Amino acid sequence: MKSSTFTFIFPAIIFLALSPSAFNLSPPPENNNDALSILAFKSKADLHNHLPYLSDNTTSTHCKWLGLQCQSDGKVVRLVLQNLTLAGVFAPDTLTRLDQLRVLSLHNNSLTGPIPDLAGLVNLKTLFLDHNFFTGEVPPSISSVHRLRTLDLSHNKLSGDIPAGIINLEKLNYLRLDSNRFNGSIPPLNQSNLQIFNVSFNRLTGPVPVTPTLTKFTISSFSSNNGLCGEIVRTECSSVAPFFGKTSTGKTQFSSSSPPPRVVLGQSTELQNGITSFTNSKKSHKKLEIIIGFSAGFVVLIVSSIMCILVLIKTSENRKKRREIIASPSEIMDMAAAAEAAAVVMRLEETEELEEKVKKLQEGIAMGKSGTLVFCAGETPAYTMERLMRASAELIGRGWLATTYKAKMDEDLTVCVKRLDAARLAGTTKEVFETHMAAVGGLRHPNLVALRAYFQAKEERLLVYDYLANGSLFSLIHGSKSTRAKPLHWTSCLKIAEDIAQGLSYIHQAWRLVHGNLKSSNVLLGSDFEACLSDYCLSALSQRPLDGSNPDSSAYEAPESRKSNHQPTAKSDVYSFGVLLLELLTGKPATEHPHLMPDDTVKWVRLMRDNGGGDEEDNRLVMMVEVAVVCRVSSPEQRPAMWQVLKMIQEVKEAGVTEE
Repeated sequence: MKSSTFTFIFPAIIFLALSPSAFNLSPPPENNNDALSILAFKSKADLHNHLPYLSDNTTSTHCKWLGLQCQSDGKVVRLVLQNLTLAGVFAPDTLTRLDQLRVLSLHNNSLTGPIPDLAGLVNLKTLFLDHNFFTGEVPPSISSVHRLRTLDLSHNKLSGDIPAGIINLEKLNYLRLDSNRFNGSIPPLNQSNLQIFNVSFNRLTGPVPVTPTLTKFTISSFSSNNGLCGEIVRTECSSVAPFFGKTSTGKTQFSSSSPPPRVVLGQSTELQNGITSFTNSKKSHKKLEIIIGFSAGFVVLIVSSIMCILVLIKTSENRKKRREIIASPSEIMDMAAAAEAAAVVMRLEETEELEEKVKKLQEGIAMGKSGTLVFCAGETPAYTMERLMRASAELIGRGWLATTYKAKMDEDLTVCVKRLDAARLAGTTKEVFETHMAAVGGLRHPNLVALRAYFQAKEERLLVYDYLANGSLFSLIHGSKSTRAKPLHWTSCLKIAEDIAQGLSYIHQAWRLVHGNLKSSNVLLGSDFEACLSDYCLSALSQRPLDGSNPDSSAYEAPESRKSNHQPTAKSDVYSFGVLLLELLTGKPATEHPHLMPDDTVKWVRLMRDNGGGDEEDNRLVMMVEVAVVCRVSSPEQRPAMWQVLKMIQEVKEAGVTEE
């Protein structure tokens, strides 16, 4: 009964692979709502018509518009409109509807009015609104954009308090609010990742919070805020009002602990004032004692006066010398402050220069340099090459193209560094390497391990990625060698398969690139155990050796990729995905997969899983095996595209929901 079911479904999937238009499996349409949102923004912000966006029958091609970058489904993930002299307002309910937007830059335009509510930008990581004429307060909703890493609102006319909710942006590593009209106090920022910070040239007041993060920054980050005080800005805060103050009438107040002058009844006024009066009733021999005492007191008074004069002269000379001594450090302090301010200006100018380069890049890929590292895709230069080289390194893997290290720079920053094999890349020129890595560095997707920076000098080439601590899919599937690993639970298989398909589809459709080395050891697990592809798009830099020395990698290769001088293609990625899917379902390494007919493949997968999931799992299992089989067809022309494979997996997922 089950075999007949498979016989019916398998030809249908083959037909779907060969006929993209059948069963409504046409390429996913690009998202028109995002195009309409951008056109709505243009209508209010581009009063002089500098943006070449047209509303007539062009919403299907909006991903080709100036400054836009989309993902595979047409959703806009990046919008860079810098230095375009846009004159108008950032109207609400326009760009804030782009719920997949990661990067938004309106740097150096002439936009006015308030900044709209930003709550809709739930995936935003980078926001540049600097060098405009925005007014009003920063919307409190900024604190709800939890993925935000870069925020630059400098050089505007913003006022009001700095939103206290900014302290909740835990991933923030770049914050510039300088050259505005902010008042109030500075929130107690303590994000460990914060590397760039500036609130100078505002109207801020009160003590600067002494947090481990804020103490990292120099006084130049707080300059030209005359009301600020505290240890960080080297200005003493005003003390509490003195205990003996003045009343509203100007009379001196006495403390409750200080009793008023004591008055004793029956005494004369002279006694009450402490003045002793001599009477004529004193005896004559007392007069002599008084005269002698008075004379002695007079002598003491003269000697004391002379001593006081000498002390005053000496003190005056010392004060003069002290003023002369202090004058030099004061000048040094002024020079140091000026030097710090100059350094800030230089950093700002460098940032603007880099942002100008961003505009000129054809693909709109933002790049920033820190030392000899080149940072990709709008990444903030968070460290230098020198700091990276000083990090403690741990070898974690070797491949045919690179050796991989875990580099720990401090408690909060660990990265993955790949040192590319110079011999393998001997035929790759510096220009080709830079162009290719700029394109790869622009890839940003939840199911890709992000490439943050790259470096090359002479024959040394390094790639810097995020470090994912949960290991690889290979380790998750196969476990330790001492125990027999069991296949993963069905729901885990389905989730991981969908994640991998999402990442591959994004590479193929959005960027027309190829992974070229897909295998379970090149799939890493993120913080939520989502599957993230690594080592993608590197095969284009070097031809893979055909010596068969690594059977683990060869088992994933499509038949056409085993020929000499054959570069991997999107269809060879699909073949590798089919092998990986069977590995995921059975728990067996790719080298142990038998070459079977479709019916026998289903039986083998059932046997490896012991059919422990019941009939509901069995139905979905058959469908997933069919997906793997159609991906492993020998002819690349008969394999489905990756977006079709993704749609098949999602249909299996929906079928499971329906059954449940």
